[in-house]
Amino acid sequence: MTLPVAVIGAGPYGLSTAAHLKARAVPTRVFGSPMVSWREHMPAGMLLKSTPAASDIDAPQPGHTLFDYCQDVGERRFESDWDAIPVETFAGYGMWFQQRLVPQLERERVVSVDRRGPGGGFELKLDSGEQFTARAVVVATGLSGLAQLPPELAAAVPGGPSASGPVSHSSQHRDLSPLAGKDVVVVGAGQSALETAVLLAEAGAASVRVLARRRGAVRFGAAPDGQSLFKPDTPFGRAWSLYAFSYYADGFRRLPAPTRQYLVRRVLGPLGAWWLRERFIGRVQVTEGKRIVRARVESGRPVLTLTASGDGPDRDGTESELRADHVIAATGYRMDVAAMDFLGTGLRTRLAVSAGGPRLMAGYRSSVPGLHFTGLPAAASYGPVMRFVCGTEYASPRLARAVAGLG
Repeated sequence: MTLPVAVIGAGPYGLSTAAHLKARAVPTRVFGSPMVSWREHMPAGMLLKSTPAASDIDAPQPGHTLFDYCQDVGERRFESDWDAIPVETFAGYGMWFQQRLVPQLERERVVSVDRRGPGGGFELKLDSGEQFTARAVVVATGLSGLAQLPPELAAAVPGGPSASGPVSHSSQHRDLSPLAGKDVVVVGAGQSALETAVLLAEAGAASVRVLARRRGAVRFGAAPDGQSLFKPDTPFGRAWSLYAFSYYADGFRRLPAPTRQYLVRRVLGPLGAWWLRERFIGRVQVTEGKRIVRARVESGRPVLTLTASGDGPDRDGTESELRADHVIAATGYRMDVAAMDFLGTGLRTRLAVSAGGPRLMAGYRSSVPGLHFTGLPAAASYGPVMRFVCGTEYASPRLARAVAGLG
């Protein structure tokens, strides 16, 4: 009997990988709730920062782009770099992709993955109680379990962040209307923070303030006609460095580890979309150059103690307080293999790790034979393109070829 390959995760990377494996006639079982992060963990009304050209989930055959989806269902077609894609449209596209190319998706949760023993392979257990053996495992769990909350905020809510409590993470909000009439502080300066702040203001929040550690952190990108025509085009804009990261990701993993870690943090870092500026200015207050040193909750309301951050000219130790009805930490996600608790302890201890993520070889192979990672967990090895949907074009065919034993 031929053992299947197990793909854990049904977001863009999991679905794309599964489609490529299926095209190679590799027996595959795919697990997860399709597009769950996009459907349940992003605010309604959010627009994608990526352009239509950078929002296609890679497929092994033509006819499965975002444009094809819009044409098929009769929705407005998104073609130009001037078009901003609603998150609801993208989630619908992912579901359409899944139904057409990965119809065998099993909406079950993988509870545990362990090495089978000397004979090789992996033992998997599902929340249904079923256990089975796979010859290889592809981890494509995306952002699940990786939400990052600053320790100062975490200390104020021992029970954890929640949308209904005084402190939350941005991934916990699908509906922002319960915060209408409230004073809200959004911590962070990336697209998620800035767009969440705008959506809060538009949803009727009494006041919205963005709090950023670095002065000048709140900024917006250039519109399509403001980019240099003398630099190569990429899914992220025109730049030589972005071209290299997009199309030569295998070269990235050969860089020294400190260099890779620096580039993953800094390249394609916090920056608001050009189309958000007009909606932001005049509606959202900004406090920059301040860091949170302590946080507490008084009568159900969060109180932040601030001081000037390291790059502030007024850094003299003076503290101030900022009070609100609610604080949203739009502080992103941090890769941590330890958070992948479905991987057995034996597997996790055998994984070679870099910057919190698995250190990967060619074909997205980990140090455990037969265990592969794609998407965000691969960013430490393959670069920042792995944090974005367009990275499926690079990753999926290479990973499928490796799993099939051809690369």
